[in-house]
Amino acid sequence: MLKIGLTGSIAVGKSFVLGVFRELGAFVLDADETAREVVMPGTVGLVQIVEEFGAQVLTESGELDRPKLGAIVFSDEQKRQRLNAIVHPLVYNKQNEWLAECELEDPNGIAVVDAALMIESGGYKRFDKLIVVWCDADIQLKRLMLRNNLSETEALKRINAQMPQEEKKSFADFLIDTSGGFEAATDQAKAVFEKLKRYQRSVPVQ
Repeated sequence: MLKIGLTGSIAVGKSFVLGVFRELGAFVLDADETAREVVMPGTVGLVQIVEEFGAQVLTESGELDRPKLGAIVFSDEQKRQRLNAIVHPLVYNKQNEWLAECELEDPNGIAVVDAALMIESGGYKRFDKLIVVWCDADIQLKRLMLRNNLSETEALKRINAQMPQEEKKSFADFLIDTSGGFEAATDQAKAVFEKLKRYQRSVPVQ
């Protein structure tokens, strides 16, 4: 099975591109969803986060208050690293379980895992190919402000907390530019998927 990493900075359209790959027949996994699963009430992940950051990061119903935690970690690099040290290993384990299940279901399939911090964490190294989704910086800023209802200052703080887009692009085997909208991004994703299928057919069976 071909294992593909999909990454890119915040608010560049990764989830949309992932949806296109799903429609084309790939197995897909959104790491944001996995990250939510590993910190749900009753999980080891949530217990560790509360131990690290205090009960202030919980809602009244005992769930993780993601906006409140985000406000804490995006303004403090050390705290953000501590959060990642808790969440990343749990997400990796979930991803590995999912990839194993996909391979059992279809040894000749293509599995795509979407994760924003795949390059920063080094997680991209365990994939056969890496796709980086990107868009123009001004478009990214507007999308993030609109999506998360953030001020320009808050949105820029979150963007600047991540690896610059140009640096991420240097790691890519394939690039998908979403600046031109849904239709253009879909065409690029389809072209990349065809290349992945050709690559898969050329790889000898282990």
